[in-house]
Amino acid sequence: MNIPFLGNRRTRRGAPDPEGIAGLLAECELLRSQAGRAGIRLDDTVASLEALDQLVPRWRDDAETLPWLGNDAGLYLGTVVVRTVPGAAWGFRSDGQPVVRLASGREVDVVAAGQEWAASGVPELSQLYAEVAEA
Repeated sequence: MNIPFLGNRRTRRGAPDPEGIAGLLAECELLRSQAGRAGIRLDDTVASLEALDQLVPRWRDDAETLPWLGNDAGLYLGTVVVRTVPGAAWGFRSDGQPVVRLASGREVDVVAAGQEWAASGVPELSQLYAEVAEA
């Protein structure tokens, strides 16, 4: 159906918008808020990952915030990888979990890595980036 005031709302199925998806995954609102309060600017660089690794982990005492922040940290790590590592791109597992696919074909579960970082600080985000970037 084409309703004129809505415009042409038909879209091709199976034709995802990689830039749109990357933009949504890069939002990381909670992480950006926490970082901003600590004076850290998240500019999609390795230096910003290093700065996040230095944050005092006050969120670990908040069982409600911890998983959300971990998810955001993983998505931010993935964003930095996708924007700086040649051939890296977002993809989705069959269960819908976002992953980063490297040019080598390797898939990196950045969300799980972010959850581990938020819960324990190990491995550091900058260390994970270095491992992924050299692969």
